[in-house]
Amino acid sequence: MAVVVATLNNPWFVFLAETAAAKAKSLGYEARIFDSQNNTALESDHFDNIIVSDFDAILFNSTDANGSVANVLKAKAAGIPVFCMDREVNDAQAPTSQILSDSYSGSVAIGKYFTQQLKKKGKYVELLGLVGDNNTWARSKGFHSVVDNYKELTMVAQQSADFDRNKAMEVMESILQAHPDIDAVFCGNDGMASGAYQALLTAGKANKVKVFGFDGAEDVITSISENKIAATGMQFPKVMAETAAIFADEYIKGRRDFPKKIPVMVELVTANNIADYTAYGKK
Repeated sequence: MAVVVATLNNPWFVFLAETAAAKAKSLGYEARIFDSQNNTALESDHFDNIIVSDFDAILFNSTDANGSVANVLKAKAAGIPVFCMDREVNDAQAPTSQILSDSYSGSVAIGKYFTQQLKKKGKYVELLGLVGDNNTWARSKGFHSVVDNYKELTMVAQQSADFDRNKAMEVMESILQAHPDIDAVFCGNDGMASGAYQALLTAGKANKVKVFGFDGAEDVITSISENKIAATGMQFPKVMAETAAIFADEYIKGRRDFPKKIPVMVELVTANNIADYTAYGKK
């Protein structure tokens, strides 16, 4: 089985890839991880190599919801099933199945907690992920479906930081120069939340500005337990990765009736329930 992930520059995706590969191996398969480095062209090269190398299935985390469709179709034409993990592609019929976090509902829960923590008023910043990833917009829309109902909550800046910790730190530093008196930051993933927190710490504002993330990555789970970051949305990458590997095994053994999309619940993690969670899941 081939495990193709958008990037290995993020611990969350490393966990997803290694879990998928480990499950494939436990089912009796050889498994190889391919890093697309957030580059659709490199991802396309990986698919070409996978197809000529006679892999039996692809466990896939895409770089771009639209841009990755051609690669999935290429594999499908070659008779290789593709099982999407965490990130969606915008062609429901191309993959054999897509196992995806319910990012929208998860961000609705964050939005509700966000408004409570800010007492329904204040200035905030939103850091978006990759603009080509559906998760970016599902999280943003879920969050705004709640927060936009409160007229005294004002978004003073909204910028993409590509789900990247270092870029988020740079973007946050720049935003703080224009808007030094913000009350909160909502980040589309935990990498960006960690970067935003670092920028706030450097600016001497970490105790005044509440940071909200999304993922359930190790750094942020630790930060919530230390009362540094306010909350995150816990995804369950182990569930997505292992389900994809199990489905691939069943496909290879003859099964064909897979659900086209399986939503995986996201759970709100705060200082109030942090004892129930560990990095990437529940204790």
